[in-house]
Amino acid sequence: MELSKRSASKEMTSIVCSRLRSGVFDNSVCWQCTKRALLKGGAERPVPNYPARFFTRSTQPRNTTPLRTGYFVSNGLLARFNGTNVAPTASTPDVTDTSTLLPHRRRQAERRNAAVLAGAGSGGSSATSDAPTATMAPDASSLLAAAAAQHPADSLRRKLSSLLSLSKPRLTVLVVLSAMVPYALYPVPAFLSTAATATPSLSPLTLLFLTTGTTLCSAAANALNMLYEPDTDAKMSRTRARPLVRRLLTTKAAVLFAVGCGAAGTLALYWGVNPTVAFLGASNIAIYAGMYTPLKRLSVLNTWVGAIVGGIPPLMGWAAAAGESATADGTWRELLFASDGSSLGGWLFASLLFAWQFPHFMPLSWGIREEYKAAGLRMLAWTNPARNSRVALRYSLVFIPICLGLCAAGVTEWSFAVTSAPVNLWLVAEAVKFWRHEGHKGSAKGLFWASVWHLPVVMVLALAQKKGMWGRVWRSVMGEPEEDELEEFYDEEEE
Repeated sequence: MELSKRSASKEMTSIVCSRLRSGVFDNSVCWQCTKRALLKGGAERPVPNYPARFFTRSTQPRNTTPLRTGYFVSNGLLARFNGTNVAPTASTPDVTDTSTLLPHRRRQAERRNAAVLAGAGSGGSSATSDAPTATMAPDASSLLAAAAAQHPADSLRRKLSSLLSLSKPRLTVLVVLSAMVPYALYPVPAFLSTAATATPSLSPLTLLFLTTGTTLCSAAANALNMLYEPDTDAKMSRTRARPLVRRLLTTKAAVLFAVGCGAAGTLALYWGVNPTVAFLGASNIAIYAGMYTPLKRLSVLNTWVGAIVGGIPPLMGWAAAAGESATADGTWRELLFASDGSSLGGWLFASLLFAWQFPHFMPLSWGIREEYKAAGLRMLAWTNPARNSRVALRYSLVFIPICLGLCAAGVTEWSFAVTSAPVNLWLVAEAVKFWRHEGHKGSAKGLFWASVWHLPVVMVLALAQKKGMWGRVWRSVMGEPEEDELEEFYDEEEE
């Protein structure tokens, strides 16, 4: 019996070797494929009726994933018997179809696909966000420039999109919002009361001039920044598609745009708000374009200078609101350094934006530290990674006392200190991870996204808990008299 089994096995092997041609087992190998290969071509000699055990289905669940050539060892053996050279082929990278996804899901899938393809191209090693060569998605200016390049060279839409991309629109929106929030939180007397016309109140026209002037000043500063460093922008993944790098605009057009926006923005702030705010707006242009931008090539102190630029817009919004209710001459001393301490809220908001720059920028720069190094821009992310993480942690700790200070200064209710604590502690926790791992193990990405959510959440909580706002709303809805009216009533009764 054993001898008959061995002879049957040898006969089957000889039949397989004589029947196979190159390409039979190019995709997958299974009992059906083997049987078809044996019977294909009409069988010059009949195939013996072998026992069922030669072609028995496995009792285990079959893997539905297609198996490539070389998955089974037998493929190489059968090819060698057949006189062919079947080399195992690498598996196709598992990429996701992004055509039917929502925009934010599509961007996430594209990043995953890029990581998979990069890992396949590097011999199977997976690309992670910790890799020094990791690249970042293009910024808003690059995306606008890419959209502008799709239009004809002389079209108005191309020119307008290119000019808009010079302003760094996302950054400009953040700057304007950081000026509007302190303006809205300034403690104006009799807010939402029935006697609002008898006391100073926030002016929508002043707010319009504030936002317009701040937008133009920010656009001018960003355009001058791009004019100064097109060579370094061309060396970095997120900025290499900017308009001046792609030559969508001439240098003359960019200079005229920057000068025009700077002059118009400063004049709007001067005539529509007050001279103090206009001076702050012009100073921000000078510091950003004249100090921060060239300092990036010289010293890591550029990050601190850039943080000062981020802290000035909140001060502009506070000074604009203070000018509306100024009782003296309305000079910069009264608006920024009031003797009664009413200007403390503006400086607290400025310190909040100043400190926020570090837990936001340090992990951002860490992800592309090799690009900064190749471009010759001195950042702590590559000159001193340990200090880079320490600085991010250090400044993330100051938000809790800043929020307490806003409560003590009478800008917000004391409940703001409680409601802002979770998001502040979340930022601190991510900063601790970033410091402990020095950016590795996903800690840089965690801190970056924590900072992205931290600032708007803190601002919205402050707006929702403005000092005395809900009490005035309640009295206005219920028809109760204001405290000032009660004091006047009691004074009249005493007389």
